[in-house]
Amino acid sequence: MTARNAAGDGSTGGGSDPLRIAVTGAGGRMGREVIEAARARADVAVALAVNRTPTDPIAGVDVADAGHLADLLVDADPDVLVDFTGPESAAEYAETAAEAGVAVVTGTTGFDSGGTARLRAASEAVPLLKASNFARGVAALRRAVREAVAAVPGYDVELTETHHNGKRDAPSGTAKTLLDDVEGVREEVRGDPAGGDDRDRRVHGREGDAPREPNEIGVHARRAGDVTGEHEVLLAGNRETLALTHRAGDRGVFAAGALDAAAWLVDRDPDWYDFDDVLGDGVSE
Repeated sequence: MTARNAAGDGSTGGGSDPLRIAVTGAGGRMGREVIEAARARADVAVALAVNRTPTDPIAGVDVADAGHLADLLVDADPDVLVDFTGPESAAEYAETAAEAGVAVVTGTTGFDSGGTARLRAASEAVPLLKASNFARGVAALRRAVREAVAAVPGYDVELTETHHNGKRDAPSGTAKTLLDDVEGVREEVRGDPAGGDDRDRRVHGREGDAPREPNEIGVHARRAGDVTGEHEVLLAGNRETLALTHRAGDRGVFAAGALDAAAWLVDRDPDWYDFDDVLGDGVSE
């Protein structure tokens, strides 16, 4: 693979070769977005694109059979594989990329513990960056949520997320990340990092006689229309409310962030990385 961007700032620099990416799930919503975003950038080239089912060319890029990914990675020699597929296929693609010595960026969510373990194993061979969301605004939202929860530790917390009617996992990966942030801060404030008897409990929706109990965090997932993604964290107490919200206008924001992450990841040591690492915060998911 080509040496690139020693500064690690997400740019390829003047005169350097463009970042060469492989795109999995090319026929899906995010696969198409990544290819179109890459084609619009002079510093990124799509070395190959694959899909599990036959797909017409996308933005002038031919789409190959994902069943041949191992051979295609050897022939095309991309710098980074960019994946937005499903938990099982993403783990398989990460393993294939690791065997070929290709770095991995994945925005796939919904992994169980076994899938996460497979990604972790791949990260021992190549640099692997996993993020539930590649929007810079979501990274800012996470920081704001952590600060707000620390400032009002006794307030009730409710999280609501809304996505298009085709999204499969609920709650979203971003919602789970935000919930982890909330719970981590509250445990730290309580001085009980192991959770203990006062650990928070996630309550998914409410029905019937369901008054709020201590240490509950309400979680609500809505699926409607073609909503790209909305996340709101509501904190309420002491006769006041605070709502922190992020709305994505279209999927292009996630594709742009994934490409920035891919450029940053090239030539890193094998390890597990997060989008916050790209932004310089250094906080892992």
